[in-house]
Amino acid sequence: MAYTTISKSTDYFNSKLYTGNATTDTAQTGIGFQPDWLWIKERGGTGAHILVDAVRGVSASSTPFIKTNSTAGNVTSNTNDFIKSLDSDGFTLGADSYFTDVNKNSSTYVAWNWKANGQGSSNTDGSINTTYTSANTTSGFSIVQWNGNGTNGATIGHGLGAVPKMVMVKSISNTENWNVYHEDITSADNGNLYLNGSSSYANSGGNRWARSSISSSVFGLGSDGTTNGSGQTYIAYCFTPKTGFSKFGKYTGTDSADGPFVYTGFKPAWVLIRSASSTNWAMYDSKRLGYNAGDAPLYADLNNAESTDYSRIDFLSNGFKAITTSAQVNNDNTTHIYAAFAEVPIVGSNNTPALAR
Repeated sequence: MAYTTISKSTDYFNSKLYTGNATTDTAQTGIGFQPDWLWIKERGGTGAHILVDAVRGVSASSTPFIKTNSTAGNVTSNTNDFIKSLDSDGFTLGADSYFTDVNKNSSTYVAWNWKANGQGSSNTDGSINTTYTSANTTSGFSIVQWNGNGTNGATIGHGLGAVPKMVMVKSISNTENWNVYHEDITSADNGNLYLNGSSSYANSGGNRWARSSISSSVFGLGSDGTTNGSGQTYIAYCFTPKTGFSKFGKYTGTDSADGPFVYTGFKPAWVLIRSASSTNWAMYDSKRLGYNAGDAPLYADLNNAESTDYSRIDFLSNGFKAITTSAQVNNDNTTHIYAAFAEVPIVGSNNTPALAR
């Protein structure tokens, strides 16, 4: 049985569905906490993936955001009609008349919310002092901002108190690809896996990482512009697994409709999957389609609407299972990496078993 130290998963991660109304001061509530990282995607249209966080700041007058389907750095909303605030039980939207990515009238949206630790403070554990490190050691999630120095082997304090298994890095000052470190695929310091693209994983070009430096206090960087260009400013989202709440791992595809089962130790609420080969980043959650969540993925590297490409997975009480021959999630004899967050653990801290579906 997988016991968790987190009694209620929705205290640290939660999904929210809403319909846009193009009206200012629209409060989206029911999250259960003040989100520190908010990721919004239009479901039925081609709106961009919009990411804001407490480290970079959210306000009515100026909200910087980045997009997972873009190489652009921070785009700043200087109007009073975008994402206006992160609130104690959710977030507040403006009319969104300019960007039309988060509150277009009658459009449906999903918002994924994670809790870190507010804006945080400077962390001096690494060779580069961070501007801010916002870390939640209970849930194993942190947000980190720093200024790059272009030095191979530079280290950054992540604040997790445990070794991160996955780190997503984006330059917010320059046009650069997103780079993703995942313990189960990043096999060399020049490992290259872009969140904003579908290219196969490759060990090529300059060093993005310093893997030997990754520890319970820091992660290590190379000198490549995607992670540590001199004079550039970066944001990173860092994750370490927590039993019964989150897991980051890999599985091998079989190209069978009766595909591999992946044990997580909980019923998933959200899963991100990427093949090592040339495919997209498939995203699933339990809120959008309810009982059987896996047949309408969104893709982190695309602004497409919910897909009907039959890249199916089943959410089970103790993990998930690929039930498709789609290369996105079940490419034959190919490594797939994943990140998963819990809706319900198999056994919670109160020793109450979760019910299988």
